[in-house]
Amino acid sequence: MITFTVRLKACLPPAIRSLILQRKPNIRHVSGMAGGLRPASVVVLHRSLAPAFEKFCQANSGPLPLLGLREPDTWSLPALNAVPDPRAGSPRFLKYELGACTGSLTSLEEYTEQLGDMVAFFLDCGFSPEAALEKVGLPTGDSVGHGPVGAYKTTVPCAAMAGFCCPLVVTMRPIPKDKLEKLVQATCSVGNKGQPIHIGDPELLGIKDLSKPDYGDPVACQPGDVPVFWPSQMTSLEAVSSCKTPLAFTSAPGCTVMTNLKDTEAPAGCLTPEGIPEVHRISQDPLHYSMASAPAVRKIRELESIIAVDPGHRGIGHLLCRDELLRASLSLSHARAVLVTTGFPTHFNHQPPEETDGPPGAMALAAFLQALGKPVSMIVDLRAVSLFENLVEEAVEQGVLKTQIPILTFQGGPAGAAQAFLCKDGDPKSPRFNHLVAIERAGRAADGNYYNARKMNIKHLVDPIDDLFLATQKIPGISSTGVGDGGNELGMGKVKEAVKRHIRNGDVIACDVEADFAVITGVSNWGGYALACALYILNSCEVHRRYLRKAVGPSRVPGEQNWTQALPSVAKEEKMLGILARHKVRSGVSGIVGMEVDGLPFHGTHAQMIQKLVDVTTVRV
Repeated sequence: MITFTVRLKACLPPAIRSLILQRKPNIRHVSGMAGGLRPASVVVLHRSLAPAFEKFCQANSGPLPLLGLREPDTWSLPALNAVPDPRAGSPRFLKYELGACTGSLTSLEEYTEQLGDMVAFFLDCGFSPEAALEKVGLPTGDSVGHGPVGAYKTTVPCAAMAGFCCPLVVTMRPIPKDKLEKLVQATCSVGNKGQPIHIGDPELLGIKDLSKPDYGDPVACQPGDVPVFWPSQMTSLEAVSSCKTPLAFTSAPGCTVMTNLKDTEAPAGCLTPEGIPEVHRISQDPLHYSMASAPAVRKIRELESIIAVDPGHRGIGHLLCRDELLRASLSLSHARAVLVTTGFPTHFNHQPPEETDGPPGAMALAAFLQALGKPVSMIVDLRAVSLFENLVEEAVEQGVLKTQIPILTFQGGPAGAAQAFLCKDGDPKSPRFNHLVAIERAGRAADGNYYNARKMNIKHLVDPIDDLFLATQKIPGISSTGVGDGGNELGMGKVKEAVKRHIRNGDVIACDVEADFAVITGVSNWGGYALACALYILNSCEVHRRYLRKAVGPSRVPGEQNWTQALPSVAKEEKMLGILARHKVRSGVSGIVGMEVDGLPFHGTHAQMIQKLVDVTTVRV
């Protein structure tokens, strides 16, 4: 990372210094003052801690945007007399001893001797959401009291560095839902520092009560408002407390010093097309929105269009719902652990009865989830456990998968069995998985049976994994995706009315079990490939990546260079279909053992599809 530390010679112009010494804190709208003055909060630490704190700021640049620092003996006391928010009044500085705040000060003059061995860090306070609120025609987020707007400790850890280890602190503004995207684009127009780090339920950040901030006064929320959160420089107070140094000072909340330091971000109004954010809701309970750049969203929409071709002429065009692939991939990108299921019996006179459509797409998705470092498991019918264990083992040997995937089963049981399976100790607040994905998995119809496309009942071959998808609808924090190409697959209950009207035998075979997201595709494997490609696009998008990491930690992650290798490829899918053929898994339509999926030859339609998806995914915008 490039060090942008500025060694300062003159922090305060003489006229402003004079005002501070006279203690006339009557300066308003400090970021727009003549001379390019920038407001900054201050952290003063012993010189022995300076290298670690500088690295800590650089590793957590969202909440701690470092403008510069001043070494001992190179700054004067007037530079550390703060110009506060007019509403805040005194105190202006906080004193810390061994991690505890032990007092508030209006001046540091009595600590002249100690300051000779201390370094002053200046953190940019030039951004606040208020200007963006005004720009989109919203009232500014004034607090209900008379102090600075509230800030909240979260359960999100900052990247630790040599004694500095603390939670992220955030500030919040309530935004009407219909103004949300305009507000986000307005705040992002000032660069990365304006980008929100969370939109939605505060409990997802570990904040229990918005009416009780840890710093400052709360902002009142109105019905229909969406809470939007930004990183707060109050994180610096937690950082100073965490290091437990014998003596340190910080600006008091709401107080700043004026500097003539230059911002390293792009000036307002210079947002590039690659950085224009789009906001999409990915969950209602809990309320959760995600973000990605406009070019990334366009790419994923192109993937969705590509996989929507209908080679079997089944009428799937009537089932399509816009942006299901986008929302499913956004949700998967936020998931900590994923459970994938597949398996559709079609061959009643052969063993195994599975078809070739489903397992390759499931393996392709699992491979990319592994590359992202997400734990992934697979759940299948009990009768198929040994088959899938062998498939996974050989997929690892052939380089299709990086490591083994746990193979699980579920046979149902009494009420609550599904919740007990999905959650640690059955506690809905502790889900084992955050997202369930079904790719070409037989789905339960309204009469409780399972049907293939020809209306044959295959219930005796299918375990009630549907119950897990039904349970997710009652467990906050678990989302689900169904991928299908005919309407009788698990998750297609979301489009069952269209299946009944437009798909042959739809009135009988339509799956009745919904998923949060229904990805419709000409061949279900294509949906697995497209989900993997969409995850690559999102995790290569800086807007989305910053939102994922809450603006803390490094912008790049270990293993990123392996993402391209983890994408689906013609060679890997040839290996996967070869493995299936060796285990006598057959095409779902023709029943011929060999390189076919859903009755279509692999060399041709499927190979071209994989290459097209990967080409769209990896091309630079």
